[in-house]
Amino acid sequence: MIVNARTRFAPSPTGLLHLGTAFSALYAYDKVADVGGQFVLRIEDIDSGRCKPEYEEAILQDLDWLGLQWEEPVVRQSEHRETYRETLRILETLGVTYPCFCTRKEIQEEAARSLHAPHGPEGILYPGTCRSLSPEQIEQRLATGDRPVVRLDLARARTLIGGEIYFEEIGRGPEGKTGTILCAPELLGDIVLARKDIGVSYHLCVVADDARQQINLVARGEDLFHATSIQRLLQELLGLPAPTYDHHKLILAANGRRLSKRDEDQSIRSLREAGHSARDIRQQLGFHW
Repeated sequence: MIVNARTRFAPSPTGLLHLGTAFSALYAYDKVADVGGQFVLRIEDIDSGRCKPEYEEAILQDLDWLGLQWEEPVVRQSEHRETYRETLRILETLGVTYPCFCTRKEIQEEAARSLHAPHGPEGILYPGTCRSLSPEQIEQRLATGDRPVVRLDLARARTLIGGEIYFEEIGRGPEGKTGTILCAPELLGDIVLARKDIGVSYHLCVVADDARQQINLVARGEDLFHATSIQRLLQELLGLPAPTYDHHKLILAANGRRLSKRDEDQSIRSLREAGHSARDIRQQLGFHW
């Protein structure tokens, strides 16, 4: 166990809290509650087009009903846009970013034309079409009103780091102890660092947020295990500390499918309204009351 552990739960208010996200919150909380650690609640509301205040309020109510207590004040990504812009500027200064004008459709069409299009755990990897654009070509595209995303130049980032990167993972070492994992950021390729619509991305925000909030234990679902390699690379580029990670199992629906916010019958709100108690839910998810 990490001494003075400080962890966080970071939901996006784009829907109601369901059993899967409740498990993630309880899992992170359980890691620090009995050892005097700190639990931070971070609302990832940077995508103003999808995030709703009513969902945030519902999430706070459901977490309180489940018996969780968190450090005040609650942190919201929407309050730290300048932090993310500055983080992006540092990466641009390092020369590890480039503008990309490709649409999702164009990327899919390019992959379809290739017999060996690279794929990763999240699907098709970006083939690097815009990586070699000249400054003149970029200016021409911008002059016509084209709006690019900003991508990470993984090859340049790797060269700048100059060696292998690792992260510490709880439960994956000998006898269930903390183990050292070799990072493989190539599995995600030249990720988007800044979207066209909101000017940032998940990976950029989470790295900046964890450092700013001094998070030293990241407990989250195993669906984000591969994302850790990219985030560790960004931490190395930015000179930020590396937390220890703990990726937990996912709660699945009866048919084996991952739960999502569309599964309204599995939302904490609907289960509450159906008469379930907080004790019921916690015990169902494997946590004591």
